[in-house]
Amino acid sequence: MKLIEVILSDENLKEAIKRVKSNSGVPGVDKMTVDEIDKYFEENKESIKSSIMEKKYKPQPVRRVYIPKPNGKKRPLGIPTVVDRVIQQALAQVLTRIYDSKFSDNSFGFRPNRSAHDAMMRTLDYLNEGYEWVIDLDIEAYFDTVNHDKLISILRENVNDSTTLHLIRKFLQAGIMEDGLIKPSTVGMPQGGPLSPILSNIYLDKFDKELEERGLCFVRYADDSNIFVKSEMSANRVMKSVTSWLERKLFLKVSATKTKVVRPTNSNFLGFTYLKTGPKWECKPSSKSKMSLYNKCRKELVRRIYVARPNSITFTRINQIVKGWINYFRIGRMKVFMDEFGQWLRHKIRVILIKQWKKPLRIYKNLQRLNEILPYQFSDEQIYSVANSRLGWYKRANGNVVNFLLNADILAIRKEERPGLVNPLEYYLR
Repeated sequence: MKLIEVILSDENLKEAIKRVKSNSGVPGVDKMTVDEIDKYFEENKESIKSSIMEKKYKPQPVRRVYIPKPNGKKRPLGIPTVVDRVIQQALAQVLTRIYDSKFSDNSFGFRPNRSAHDAMMRTLDYLNEGYEWVIDLDIEAYFDTVNHDKLISILRENVNDSTTLHLIRKFLQAGIMEDGLIKPSTVGMPQGGPLSPILSNIYLDKFDKELEERGLCFVRYADDSNIFVKSEMSANRVMKSVTSWLERKLFLKVSATKTKVVRPTNSNFLGFTYLKTGPKWECKPSSKSKMSLYNKCRKELVRRIYVARPNSITFTRINQIVKGWINYFRIGRMKVFMDEFGQWLRHKIRVILIKQWKKPLRIYKNLQRLNEILPYQFSDEQIYSVANSRLGWYKRANGNVVNFLLNADILAIRKEERPGLVNPLEYYLR
């Protein structure tokens, strides 16, 4: 069978449709949703396959959307139509089977059974072997600058099928629709489709192989690369050399401001940085990652928004944010930070709960009810003074009475539809 026949086989297309549906996602320029996909392919599968085999298939432009980045900027994404997503997914599945075993063992992004945690463990291995100078390499606008001709020539080394290569080029040149206007795409590949991750790895695998030939220790996750050496002099020499190679051979521009030689404690890779405890290096969340967690929760806990909606919605959302963040950073050391963050989070929740109770009599009754079932035995006068205080909500929720009566265990109790509030430190340690 030709490669394109494998890609368009009923079994491969069925798997592609299944994955596209499971990923959900928003519609492309044609407004078709993933729920309509089964019926559409049932009626049009043969005509789609024949148009691809005859090299007449024309992908529709991707829809440009922007998602916010932690630094305040926006990342451009290109959303293909649902039909194009299925074809791209079918291509990606077959290309992954061809290429994944050929990729470098130091490449971790967008690969089956590999994760950011695996990448971080590899970096720690290098640091603990004495490679304590880090070249933090940043490729400027990588996905927007991939050279189409170079990519196709790299693909041609392992994909000996003109129809498949023609189809991939058509996807690369599909164009971008933004504000109702279609812009041609002569370079780059939009992030957002199923095909761009595998094509990204195929393109940068040339870089991986070059680093391996030079005997360098490195870790790459998508377009983020760290190279590890044993001296500052070596690091500066390698940085100049690999920067020149990337620009000459792959036509990629390395950021002069973001690419730097640093010590591990000043490095930032995949949201982690490093610390040395005794003779051993360990990882921990970077300051930027910690601030991102605070900012996400702070956005959910704006009092005027929170007070007006059910607690069940807010508690659920906060739990999702906190658990997701801890699940990602769980391999790092962060016990002290989790304790500090948990105290901050519970204080924000207490402020809003007290404000929701609003009237002094209701605050008094609710606190008194908690006082009866808890062992702290605050006096009636202490509770009365909190309920009738003229202090602002923030200061009122920070005294011993409120802190003890609305403690972590009480906030963690599920109440009807409202889930219990996650205790960050307990969740991390567990």
